[in-house]
Amino acid sequence: MGSFRQETLNGNTHDGSRAALYQVDPPSLYAGRVKPKADKMLAALLLVLCAPILLSCMAVVRVFIGSPVIFRQQRVGLGGRTFELLKLRTMIPDRRTGAESGYSGPERRVTHKSPADPRVLPVGAVLRALRLDELPQLWNVITGDMSLVGPRPEIPEIVDDYEDWQHARHTVKPGITGLWQVEAPPGRLMHECTELDLQYIDDLSLRTDLEILLRTPLVAFRRQGY
Repeated sequence: MGSFRQETLNGNTHDGSRAALYQVDPPSLYAGRVKPKADKMLAALLLVLCAPILLSCMAVVRVFIGSPVIFRQQRVGLGGRTFELLKLRTMIPDRRTGAESGYSGPERRVTHKSPADPRVLPVGAVLRALRLDELPQLWNVITGDMSLVGPRPEIPEIVDDYEDWQHARHTVKPGITGLWQVEAPPGRLMHECTELDLQYIDDLSLRTDLEILLRTPLVAFRRQGY
């Protein structure tokens, strides 16, 4: 991809201010032109092929968890700008406060993706274990907010605490899967693995993306890397 350079960009970031971001110049032919088109075509194909599974999962969530079936959350993506990430609901309603269960919940950085998180309902735990809760993000890829492979998008509250160098992960679109998912040791959280994101950006190529895509199902079903 090339070397990183830091510059201040015009435009609003997730907090409405100007932010020091990093850009990689110049992008390769694959990263700049081939990957975006391939992402959308493959995501559309996968969405069609997975439609029966997705619709079945949505019905299960509706029966056992309730409405709304799709959970929407603001995440930070390309250029530090926010977008609405889609997932199947897996947690109790009002999961930030635990209002329906009386659970006040520990800090998200500690509980993120933890199998022991009491906010996750039994049906939701199964969906998470099989990574089926991520299927709606294929639509995020089709709309151009995400890529199939890239750094996982973080929530604005965590990005607010980033050091300047960590914003380099926002020079590419966030992904449904990425190097963190397949390389990080079990138990390592996303914000602790920014170096892997930067390694991915430096090595971004068709071969790198294919290797990550091929490794993701095996790692996911072993319940590692997420």
